[in-house]
Amino acid sequence: MPGAEGGCGGVVVLVVAYAVAAVAVPWALGRHGRLMALSAAVLPAVTAGWALARAGDDVTASVGWASDLGLAIDLRLDALAVVMLVLVGGVGAVVLCYSGWYFGPGQRLMTGTLVAFAGAMTGLVLADNLLVLYVFWELTTVSSFILIGAARPDRAEDRRAAVEALLMTTAFGLVMLAGFVLLGQAGGTYKISALLADPPGGAAAEVGVVLVLLGAFAKSAQVPLHAWLPAAMVAPTPVSAYLHAAAMVKAGVYLVARLAPAFADTGVWRPMVIVAGLASLFVGGLVALRQDDLKRLLAYGTVSQLGLLMILLGDGTPTAALAGAALLLAHGLFKAPLFLAVGVLEHETGTRRAERLSGEGRRMPVLTIAGAAAVASMIGLPPFLGFVAKEAAIKAFAHGGADAAVLAGVVTGSALTVAYGARFLNGAFGGAAGEGRRGESWGLAGPVVVLAAAGSVLGVIPGTVQKLVKPYARTLEPGSDYDLALWHGFGLVLGLSALGIGVGAVVYFAFGRSFPARRERDVRWRVPDVQRAYDGVIEAVLNGAHAVTRRVQIGSLPVYLGVIAATVLVLPGTALAAGLIGGRGPSGRLEELRAWDDPVQPVLAVVVAGCALAAVRARRRLSAALLLAGVGYGTGGLFVMQGAPDLALTLLVVETLSLIMLVLVLRRLPERFPPWRRTTPGRVATGAISLGIGGFVAVFLVVAALSRGSEPVGPRYAGPAQEEGAKNIVNLILVELRALDTLGEIAVLAVAAMGVAGLVMGRPGAWRRIGPEAEGTEAGGVARTRWLATPGRPPLGGSSVVLEAAARLLGPTILVFSIYLLIAGHGHPGGGFVGGLVAGMAFVLRYLPGGRRELATAVPLRPTVLLGGGLGLAAATGAAGWTSGGEFLRGEILHASVPVIGDIDLPTSLFFDIGVYLLVLGLVLTILTTLGASLEDDLAEEARAGEERA
Repeated sequence: MPGAEGGCGGVVVLVVAYAVAAVAVPWALGRHGRLMALSAAVLPAVTAGWALARAGDDVTASVGWASDLGLAIDLRLDALAVVMLVLVGGVGAVVLCYSGWYFGPGQRLMTGTLVAFAGAMTGLVLADNLLVLYVFWELTTVSSFILIGAARPDRAEDRRAAVEALLMTTAFGLVMLAGFVLLGQAGGTYKISALLADPPGGAAAEVGVVLVLLGAFAKSAQVPLHAWLPAAMVAPTPVSAYLHAAAMVKAGVYLVARLAPAFADTGVWRPMVIVAGLASLFVGGLVALRQDDLKRLLAYGTVSQLGLLMILLGDGTPTAALAGAALLLAHGLFKAPLFLAVGVLEHETGTRRAERLSGEGRRMPVLTIAGAAAVASMIGLPPFLGFVAKEAAIKAFAHGGADAAVLAGVVTGSALTVAYGARFLNGAFGGAAGEGRRGESWGLAGPVVVLAAAGSVLGVIPGTVQKLVKPYARTLEPGSDYDLALWHGFGLVLGLSALGIGVGAVVYFAFGRSFPARRERDVRWRVPDVQRAYDGVIEAVLNGAHAVTRRVQIGSLPVYLGVIAATVLVLPGTALAAGLIGGRGPSGRLEELRAWDDPVQPVLAVVVAGCALAAVRARRRLSAALLLAGVGYGTGGLFVMQGAPDLALTLLVVETLSLIMLVLVLRRLPERFPPWRRTTPGRVATGAISLGIGGFVAVFLVVAALSRGSEPVGPRYAGPAQEEGAKNIVNLILVELRALDTLGEIAVLAVAAMGVAGLVMGRPGAWRRIGPEAEGTEAGGVARTRWLATPGRPPLGGSSVVLEAAARLLGPTILVFSIYLLIAGHGHPGGGFVGGLVAGMAFVLRYLPGGRRELATAVPLRPTVLLGGGLGLAAATGAAGWTSGGEFLRGEILHASVPVIGDIDLPTSLFFDIGVYLLVLGLVLTILTTLGASLEDDLAEEARAGEERA
């Protein structure tokens, strides 16, 4: 069914729902671990059910972003996406249920991140735009980094594995992005469905294909880019079962399957895919035979199986695609339960090393039966789904000719799978039984049984799988009438399948039975150690970075600024000068220049210039800070004269807050500038660079203004402003026309706030000294005064009755004014950003005379709550427009009747602005609390030192 538009809203809602659930479920149910996990599993299960219900449809959705630039968030559900969503959603739901019994209480971060990862995978699968796909691709990488390293952050091995996974997948993700750009530029579009319908050709497209394949190989742990996957086995078992068996490692394979219909016939595609796939199939299988750690054995087995999937889904033929899609499902249904089974063993015995396990098969019979069923599907025994997929894989290459070598590789890989599958079964459940029988928790064993049973049932009824995967196979060139079936009769395919099982059994008895495995130096067939190569590359990069840093980063901010300014003068400055000398400047329009439009402007210009010159000659840091603030205030006056009150108001508040923060920081620095700054060479260099960069900027602005060939864009906003009933065009642009861009900017502010807090409070125990209770344990507390409720140690030292009175008298007035600015922003100067800054000024007034205790009393909420709440409110308000099929933040007027006040009109943009207001206020409070804690700790140390000397 082409173009099923009925579900387009559902596509967007589904992706947005994951973002909400990732935060809401852990927040609401964090104290009830099992209920939290079961609730988190609902959305992935719904995703799988929704995909099955829409199977056969082609559902599309497009969310506008910057329409004039052709930027849109395109989503599409087709046959391949249905297969992946069933896998990602179904296995994800089961794994989340398992995690409720596996994790202890207080694992909000792990559960929330697992849900966020499921959402990122859902977005990746549904993406119909290369750039959108890349965004979700990197979100899965970030989620993986958190899930690998956050469970036990104190362990160096976990942190190293998380960083390795992040570096490998991100680095080659950037390579893949370059390939996307080349393909998009060559094809004239970044829409995937359009590229598949009309694939671009030429050298640029071929290079793009190579780069995209490299990114896919790294994501799906293909040799030699596979070292990160075995290292990631330090992650908790639910993470390994979901990310590293069923979902994340399938992203690269999915990308290859997505692009194969268009690019499989490209000259470099099939050789790269076949070589990488066969190498991974062999290397993964061989190394798995030498593993004693059961999770690492499964990890190398995953590398091997992913190699086979890469071959099948990248071959570009219908039968191979059919086999690959079936194996994609089968792999998730046998590898995920095997990882979960290892988790049960480790949970009950405290180890996952095969040489330390013995007789667990008899102690835990239910788990053993489920594990044996999963292994049987993995090695391709009937009547399991793995057998059905393996027969289709052999059939895909059983045509002779060039495919004979690939067929031999597939059969050999199948034999290795049998060998390491038997090794796993023996290591996990074999050995002499000990005394007693272990109790099997159905919360842990149940998910293993469910997934293993699904692989068994689907193998018996392969027609169900056929209906699910056949539509994707039909997107490739026609000509295949092969159907999935449990029995195709005696023939070459069945014979080769039996041969693989027999050879695998021989390999196992010859090389795979012993635990622990023989040491590497005692083995003749050695496989290159890719982990050692990775470590060598990282060490070389770090050494090079340290060498460069020692020579370039000398620790002087003036030098850094001087280098940046000099670079600007040398490169764009030279180009500007060359253009003017060559006569390409607007010399014919110089008469349009005017000295000023208003007599006040030259006065303000003299103030700005005077403060700047005085700051250059200042020898004290505080004097220079005050003079620089004068420059900012004078510039704000110029904005007022130019008719930009919003910009002037924002600059005024930012300048004031910056000055206060700077004064607080200056308490930790020497009073005077260093001596070298007062030397003649230093002044000459500073003056020359400053005059040069000032002249460049001035000339550039004049040239740009006089070279305008089109009408200004500002007047064009008058029409939309009239339609929206808005008089403040600046606010209209920020919170309605470009709301998605504003959301990204405030998200950056939130990240910056967390970064500032992390840098300032990086010392051990620092976070425990932020709360109001911390002050009570320190010497030097201040008694309650007439003006302050719970005064602490003033950050500037000493006490001031004037400041105390101003804080209590002016603070409420400033807060009321900030709310006025927030509400009035739609029609008058103001808005959420400047309103939040003004509100921050009120709390700065409370902080200066009373310290962080007084600030904590004035603001009972943690700043992080304001940051997260503001960002969440802004995102939810904007996303509401998507749910109705429109653009982000659909502008509407809500009419309400309030007793006493009467009828009021509330634009939806006001709620977005409230989110901005809360976030900006949270940013100011975060800086105050973290910086204040650090400063007051220093004051306390100085006081204690003084007492000791006395």
